[in-house]
Amino acid sequence: MSFTIIGTGSAFPACTKTNEELSLLIDTSDEWISTRTGIKSRHITTSETLCDYAAEAAARALKDASTAPEELDLIICSTARGDHITPSLACEIQQRLGAVCPAFDLNAACTGFVYALDVAFSYFSANRAKKILIVSAEAMSRLLDWQDRSTCVLFGDGAGAVVLAPGDSLLSVKIGAKGDAAPLYAENTQGNCPYSQVKQVDPYLKMNGKDVYKFAVAAMCGDLTQVIREAGLTEADVDFVLPHQANLRIIDAAIGKLSIAPEKYRHNIERFGNTSSASIPILLDELNRAGELHAGNILALTAFGGGMTTGACILRWGRTDGSDQKDKEDCR
Repeated sequence: MSFTIIGTGSAFPACTKTNEELSLLIDTSDEWISTRTGIKSRHITTSETLCDYAAEAAARALKDASTAPEELDLIICSTARGDHITPSLACEIQQRLGAVCPAFDLNAACTGFVYALDVAFSYFSANRAKKILIVSAEAMSRLLDWQDRSTCVLFGDGAGAVVLAPGDSLLSVKIGAKGDAAPLYAENTQGNCPYSQVKQVDPYLKMNGKDVYKFAVAAMCGDLTQVIREAGLTEADVDFVLPHQANLRIIDAAIGKLSIAPEKYRHNIERFGNTSSASIPILLDELNRAGELHAGNILALTAFGGGMTTGACILRWGRTDGSDQKDKEDCR
């Protein structure tokens, strides 16, 4: 027994900033950003909390699934950093929704959504849950040095959510890690303990773009090849590829190395930037609400992130109640 996705949702902070607007703050341009990344704009958190739009995405997924918060048996939230170190963002979402189930966060950087699906699979396999909510929510703008044009232009804020129920949609899944902080990391606060001998450092995200690029392309190609094979399928059987939205150059490089038709790869990075672990469920929600997904479609999800972490899975879209033809509601 695995699971079926019965509802999706997404939400974003209200503020959107284009490349042109960023060029007024730092030495960059729309041409410089878009040709190197594919990004044209991104959402930025201003007066909202991360929980504000995480809970909104969750509520939309619950509505889509015709599921009441009281029906949930577990809430899993993937995030690099919630509004607080403690309580977890998942617990804050639980309170907002009025759910009564266990709730916890996990941090696998940009691979967090696939990791959360793998954890949920274990709960369903052990018959310990009937309804699970996964929320992937990121306020990446809070982790950035806004004077560093090599990183601050890449990321955006947002949340994506799915509701899972028992089913047979998960055909294969792979998660992995290769411990190495150097390519991508963000420092934590050191506090003000008078006995500490640790030097305070800037709490901003640092990234070696070339190393991340090489790791990402290798991970996408290797992981997709493996999960497609383990699902008993061929690359020709895949209907949609939903890659982590980090950089169009990474996606294009993977397209060149695999035999999956280029038109099957979907992206929205041009409008949202890199929303870390939220990127895949946001993209999934867009496809679902646009009516593009139909029962029996084969979806390949693939992600990579700091850690370094990787993950991929094959899903058979399992909505057989006609709801995959729902009206085209604006996911925002």
